[in-house]
Formats: sequence, C-alpha cells, structure tokens
Amino acid sequence: MELKIVKIQKPDDVNLILGQSHFIKTVEDLHEALVTAIPRIKFGLAFCESSGPALVRWSGTDEATTEFAKQNAFALSCGHSFIIFLKECFPVNVLNAVKNVPEVCRIYCATANPVEVVIAETEQGRGILGVIDGIKSKGVESAMEIVQRKEFLRKIGYKL
Repeated sequence: MELKIVKIQKPDDVNLILGQSHFIKTVEDLHEALVTAIPRIKFGLAFCESSGPALVRWSGTDEATTEFAKQNAFALSCGHSFIIFLKECFPVNVLNAVKNVPEVCRIYCATANPVEVVIAETEQGRGILGVIDGIKSKGVESAMEIVQRKEFLRKIGYKL
C-alpha cells in the first residue's frame, strides 16, 4: 500500500463537499437534490465510478465549477467518491439534502478551506483515508473572541 496526498484545486471563493456513495445513480440524484434545495444554484459535481468502465461521471449548472469537479475527481480517482463545488452558496445550505440522497454513505468534509485528501493506493485501486481541512489550530478562543463569533453569526443571519 502506498499513501498519497491529493491537494484539491479550486478558487478561494468556491466551497466544496467531498463524500462517498455507492452507485452510478449518485450523479443524477445529487444534481436533483442540489437544484431542489436552492433554485438556480451554481455547482458542479463529479463521481468516481469504481467498476465497469470506471469513468468520472459528472453534472452541474455552472461550467467552471463543473470543470473543477471533473479535474479534482480524476486527480482523486478513488472509487465511489464524489466532489461537489459550490459557487455563491455554502455547504450548510445544501448539506442535509446531500446527506439525504440514499446512495450517500459518508461526507468527508464540507468547506471553503484548502483541502488535502489522504489516499491509500493498492494494486486494486484507491481509497480516501481522510482529509486535512484548513490549517492547524493556533490557540483557544478568549471571552472576547466568543463575543465576536456570536456577533458575526448574527450579522450574517445564521443566528437570531
């Protein structure tokens, strides 16, 4: 077995969801879940098929994010993994819809941070062991930083 790191390539203002599912039907079902959750959503998604032709299957409503999805999924080449890139919306807005797709087994991360994916490769293929999402913690928040966090969440409308 060989361990590898695959860095996800994307613009800073694009969010992603990385997960695992179990069936080629995933592409269409994820597409439907996303457009149902947010009308006119801008996204691209790709799914690594792990049997038969073993192709990167894809769909989306935005050309740029769809290209990111195809390129990054192929770089991963991990069976039954999927990646969704979101433009002008956040994972929190669609994550439950994605998790409720019957084929979805797991979500590795949902973030705008830089992501490195830890891959194991064997003679049979590749699998995702985990992700490195963002940077190492720099400390523990203070009382003042708690107040700032709470104010920020209310300012952007996520808390009342």
